[in-house]
Parts: sequence; C-alpha cells; structure tokens
Amino acid sequence: MALLVIMAVMLSLLINQVGFVFGDIGTASSYHPPYLPTRCSGNRQDQFPPGNLFVAVGEGLWDNGAACGRRYRLRCLSGSKKPCKDGTIDVKVVDFCPKSPCPSTILLSSDAFAAISRPTYKVNVEYVQYVS
Repeated sequence: MALLVIMAVMLSLLINQVGFVFGDIGTASSYHPPYLPTRCSGNRQDQFPPGNLFVAVGEGLWDNGAACGRRYRLRCLSGSKKPCKDGTIDVKVVDFCPKSPCPSTILLSSDAFAAISRPTYKVNVEYVQYVS
C-alpha cells in the first residue's frame, strides 16, 4: 500500500513537470516574402488566409502535395531564451519548404511566427491537423 502511495505521488509530480502533449512535435522557423509563387496555388492571392497565418511544410508533412490546404493548430513549446507566447494559432499549408534541406518541420509566415514566438531562429512546436 505504501509503495502504491509513493508511486502515485511520483506520478503526480512527473505530470506537473512534463505537461500533456496532444499532437505531433516538430520545429518551426520563420520565412519571409516573397511568398509567391507557391507550390500549391501558384500566384493566386486568395490562397492566403486572413491574418497571413500560413505555412510551408517540409518533406515529412508534404505528402506529395496532398498537404496543400491542410489546416493545423499549433503552439510554441520551447526555444532559446523562452521565446514562446501563450495560446495557439490556426495555420493553412500553402507551400512546400523552399529550402533544401528544410531547416524545420514547418516554416511559418513571418506573421504566423510572430503570433506564437518572440524573435528567434527556431522553436519547438506542437501541431495537430484539424478540419475546419
């Protein structure tokens, strides 16, 4: 019985330290204009969602172009010098990562990156695909 109590207390402490993660984990960097043309919709301006909350994805999420138009909810988890802002953002995939190799799992538009993080090179993010 005492062992069970000790294990319960240790588990409780561990949960408080670690927190819960419900999506996939990756890295995110910022990329800057020009954003056109994209691999998803070429030069169409209407591909960009309100607030310019969009992303380009690397090979792991690209899925041979099937990622175009997918929506992800993401939040900043950690980075150098505590850059993360609270909350989540909803982003839309509009492009394949323009750099090879891609520096991150997800490249966020400069507006999307600023919504979740203070200026830095790269942050760790949690992301989950959703249907709007």
